[in-house]
This record gives sequence, structure tokens and C-alpha cells, in this order.
Amino acid sequence: MEDQQIVDMYLQRDENALAQTKLKYTIYCRAIALHIVQSPEDADEALNDTWLAAWNSIPPHIPECFKTFLGRLTRNISLNRIRSEKTLKRGAAETRVVFEEVEDWLQSEQNIEQQVSEKALAEEINNFLDSISATERNVFVRRYWYMQSIAEIAEYHSFSESKVKSMLFRIRKKLYAKLEKEHYL
Repeated sequence: MEDQQIVDMYLQRDENALAQTKLKYTIYCRAIALHIVQSPEDADEALNDTWLAAWNSIPPHIPECFKTFLGRLTRNISLNRIRSEKTLKRGAAETRVVFEEVEDWLQSEQNIEQQVSEKALAEEINNFLDSISATERNVFVRRYWYMQSIAEIAEYHSFSESKVKSMLFRIRKKLYAKLEKEHYL
């Protein structure tokens, strides 16, 4: 079933929309959740929360890209789950490592939210990602959006883990410099 048909079912409040969403996007959304929470049980709970959030969000929100919309819901819900004390005790070690990698440029003396809107910052990061090679962009997104491990990224690209680490270091350095130059940090 096409995404637009599924969205139309949500707009009509047809409960079959949930069944179609689960059928088409469970594997995709579960992979996102599992990379973040590192626990099958928490990933399943995040998925259930994702389906509920989609049901509650459509309408009034009408997503332009349904897959991206669901991926973002899943990611945000999963990140909220790891913030809870219970989940942090169970794992999510990879997620903590990802945050540690970027904490230097996330902890600016200036409050980013007071200086620029979240949308402007996201646009700046997207512009940066457009300016780097497709391989670098893919490695960056796999690490910092999907929160994949270094080993998973290396295996996907047939790179050594040290090459992936070096690429990520250089990309973060370039991004930090760009954000600093544009006065986002």
C-alpha cells in the first residue's frame, strides 16, 4: 500500500491505518529503536508508542514523507526512553557513546536555542551534509541519526573500524568549524 493511502486512512480515522503502518514500517522503525535503546523489550515499547503517536498526530499534522515522519517519531520516543533512569541501567551504551562524541560542540557557552531556531540549525546541518561526499554523509547519518555502532558502519561500507572512526572525527571537526563560523556555537 502506498504511503499516501495510509496517511489518507489516518485522516479518515480508519483504524486499518495502524495495521498498514505496522505491516510496512515495523522492520524500519524497530531497527531505529533497537539501535538507540539496545533492548528488544524497550524497542517494542517504543514501537507501540510510535504507532500511538502517529495516530494522535495525524491529523492535524499531515507528513510530507511518511517514512521519515515515522522514523523521527521512533527516534525521538527512543531517545526519551533512554533518558529514563530505568533504561540507562539496562543499556543504551552505544547511544551514550554517540552523545559523548559530540558533547564538546553541544555544550556551548551560549544557549543555541536562544540564538537560532531549531529549524535554522537543522538547515545549516543539512547544508553541511550536502557539501560532503555521499559516503561521508552516509557514515555520519548512520552514526548520529540511526545511532549505529562503528562496527556496523564499517561492515556496511567494507571499511576498517579505524577508518570509520577517523572519518567521523574529521566530519565532526568540519561540522564544528562550520557551526562556529556561522556563530551557532
